[in-house]
Amino acid sequence: MSKTTFGIIGLGKMGGNLALQAIEKGYNVIGFDKNPGKDLLEREGLMISNSLEDFVGQLPAPRIVFIYIPAGEVVDMLLDQLSGVVEEGDILIDGGNSYWGDSIKRHKHLKEKGIHFIDCGTSGGMDGARHGACFMIGGEQEAAKVVTPILKDLSVEGGFVYAGGPGSGHYVKLVHNGIEFGMLQAIGEGMQLLNHYKDELNVLEILETWNHGSVIRSWLIELMAVVLKREGGYDTIPAYIEDTGEVNWLVNDAMRMEVPVPVIAQSVMQLFASRDKEPLWSKAIAMMRNGFGGHPFGPHEGIRHERQYGKLENARSADLYLKSVGDNKQTDNLG
Repeated sequence: MSKTTFGIIGLGKMGGNLALQAIEKGYNVIGFDKNPGKDLLEREGLMISNSLEDFVGQLPAPRIVFIYIPAGEVVDMLLDQLSGVVEEGDILIDGGNSYWGDSIKRHKHLKEKGIHFIDCGTSGGMDGARHGACFMIGGEQEAAKVVTPILKDLSVEGGFVYAGGPGSGHYVKLVHNGIEFGMLQAIGEGMQLLNHYKDELNVLEILETWNHGSVIRSWLIELMAVVLKREGGYDTIPAYIEDTGEVNWLVNDAMRMEVPVPVIAQSVMQLFASRDKEPLWSKAIAMMRNGFGGHPFGPHEGIRHERQYGKLENARSADLYLKSVGDNKQTDNLG
């Protein structure tokens, strides 16, 4: 039996997969995208419009329109275009990673025109969009009640929350993304530690074990194992980490709110560090250390040995230390 008809603008990784899930569950979905992958979507029953006017014209009132496009000015441009063709009482849902402050402004602007606006944080990635996502929505209750049954149907069991008023959905999703960054960083550092053990470890078996009953069992651990196995190790993976900047907004918010978030903030800094192919900062530190203490530029075997064995309980013998530095004319005065 056919369910509600609604529209999706943006038929990429998230919007397209969400459309496929909805069609499988009996919804009529009207799609609009400037460059959609039409073959698969149309073959599965998605009706794709060639213009916003045609798109809106195919939707029954009150119209429900999901928007899955990148955050930023393009969202405002689209909302302005939509506000000219939809009617009072229609509901526009921003399912992307927009900044919560922007969502509050957009709600206010559209409310003046009689149009409802819902900010909908969406988590679970492409697999979640395809098979059951996690939704966090904000907006006025009147509109939230209309879209709640759809979102509950498209979410995993228990994967829906009405967070509160305008902006709260995207705020909750932003905090979620900050937690995600901290977890990713911790797991990444754990992989580094496993890789530096004195003997070779079967990391895939370790990850599999961790995901059965351990405190850190998680989808991220599962994904780490899947991709590590698929790639056969780390050698093919660039160290450069790209991101779209949402967690930067969260760190700025935390500073403004005077809420300490050291782990989340440091995870952002580490991400930036991954992009630094030629770190000038480390050269500057080496130059200053050379200036105040005569510390050498680059690796120095004698200093490396002192770092390892300078603490007496770690030294194998005083003779070993003296022998290691005896032939080096340039020593570190630890100034």
